[in-house]
Amino acid sequence: MSSTTAVVEAPPDTDPPPPTPPTKLQKLKAFCVTNSLLLGILLSILLALAYPKLGAVYLAPKVTATYICVIYIFLLSGISLKTKELVNALSNWKFNAVVQVFSLGVVSGLTFLLCKLLLAMNATSQNLAEGLTITACLPMTINMVIVLTKSSGGDEASAVFNAAFGNLLGVFLTPLLVLAYLGDDSSIDFLTVLFKLGVRVLLPLFVGQIIQFFFVKIKQFVADNKFYFKKSQEFALVFIVYTVFCKNFYDDGTTSSASDVGATTEEVIIMIVIIAFWIIMLMILSWITFYFLYHDCPTLRVFALFGCSHKTIAMGIPLITALYETSPKLALYTLPILVWHPTQLILGSLLAPRLSKWVEDEKGRLNLEDDGFTKKRGSESEQFTIDIGEEENNVL
Repeated sequence: MSSTTAVVEAPPDTDPPPPTPPTKLQKLKAFCVTNSLLLGILLSILLALAYPKLGAVYLAPKVTATYICVIYIFLLSGISLKTKELVNALSNWKFNAVVQVFSLGVVSGLTFLLCKLLLAMNATSQNLAEGLTITACLPMTINMVIVLTKSSGGDEASAVFNAAFGNLLGVFLTPLLVLAYLGDDSSIDFLTVLFKLGVRVLLPLFVGQIIQFFFVKIKQFVADNKFYFKKSQEFALVFIVYTVFCKNFYDDGTTSSASDVGATTEEVIIMIVIIAFWIIMLMILSWITFYFLYHDCPTLRVFALFGCSHKTIAMGIPLITALYETSPKLALYTLPILVWHPTQLILGSLLAPRLSKWVEDEKGRLNLEDDGFTKKRGSESEQFTIDIGEEENNVL
């Protein structure tokens, strides 16, 4: 008796189905999440205009915005600030020094001269010019610089170091620069400001660092819920902006003219255009500067392009608020950074894919490894020495 065995053929390999394209609702949700800070700031200004007394009086901004929100922002910054990475990047200390000098010194100095020129031409108001000068004294952004540097093929380690160190340096240096540029016109009681910065900024940063090193569970909890803590930090920032504009719009019903506000609508529009133009000019200047200093280091040049022209809104608004919480000029002093922030994001997003391709082309042309520093030589590698003066002898 014979038996037959049935042979079952395996089904042919099939390609996985293509991913389902996102719906319009999903795209809208993703856009809102990605741009939540910008949308929140715009909405807060509109709400402040609609009913300013809520944020100016009822929500107790002198406590909620001036202290609670600012302390919360810098406490989270202290917990997440990776101070260990500050030490790891010290090998490129000369490059880092040039970036910080350009970001805080050159940019603020040139912007101060620009504002003097604009005032001489009657192209802007005194308050807006001072606000632009204050913005130029702020350090670079943290998240935006790192993300744009990475997506553009730049040196991420340098971005992390300079963003963290620059913000730490800016806490001390920004008030000094503001005082140096604006002098008596800034209406700053410097000793009072130092005390306020110590309570609202330095102490929360210090406590955050203690939590990072000695309270591992809290640090891990913050890291595991990074998205939600970041959004809560953005909400605190938006709330500060909201109360600032509520106070400006409310003003007990006495502010009704351009002379009271300190700037006309035309001057505000002109300032928006000037800021967009000025950021482009600063990016061009930084690109040319680092072309001569680090001609054969494309990844460093890409980071420097962003790091030297970006200004932080996350630390900028709390710092400006701490400096000028009682000044009627506060809203106009914060306006330039509110314009600077989205402008630098738009310009950086447009440049990122082009810079990424350029970096890859430069690595091929210079025969560099992926890090952008090490030159390929058969089976051997030679590490470039990042040293000003050796890179280009005719610089400066």
